[in-house]
Amino acid sequence: MSVAFTREEDLEATAADLADRPISPHPNLVTPEGLALIEAELAAARAAYTAAQVQGSIESDRTAMARATRDLRYWGARRASAQLVEPGEDDGVVRFGGSVSIAREDGRTQTWRIVGEDQADPAQGSVSHVSPLARAVLGKRAGDEATVAGQTVEIVAVD
Repeated sequence: MSVAFTREEDLEATAADLADRPISPHPNLVTPEGLALIEAELAAARAAYTAAQVQGSIESDRTAMARATRDLRYWGARRASAQLVEPGEDDGVVRFGGSVSIAREDGRTQTWRIVGEDQADPAQGSVSHVSPLARAVLGKRAGDEATVAGQTVEIVAVD
């Protein structure tokens, strides 16, 4: 059916039935920066919810209200389950919140910071503690080897 033959209310009703954002089954470990990120996202969700309420009746903008409500549930749950992990002592072991540099077989050297799931951004050099890379290197030291994506890598630095 052409979009021309659908009623706007039908589109609004569909948008208002947004599925919840999936919550990870893994422990919600967070760095101090990750906790600040969650709190900022929660504040933004609260502001969006308030804005959606102020703009008029719920019926007039169900999409904005549905998005705001969904985000409030997600970030509220993430804040409630957050387990703050303070930086540990620098004992040369790859730990949550720390950085690790690896040398790949092809000669590339990469540095990654191991953070919580909500803070992870591979493009910015951070990976989740539940990622295959993090799981492979956690607990190791400089000079140790690990297998990442089927390749052997050497840990060259731990910060």
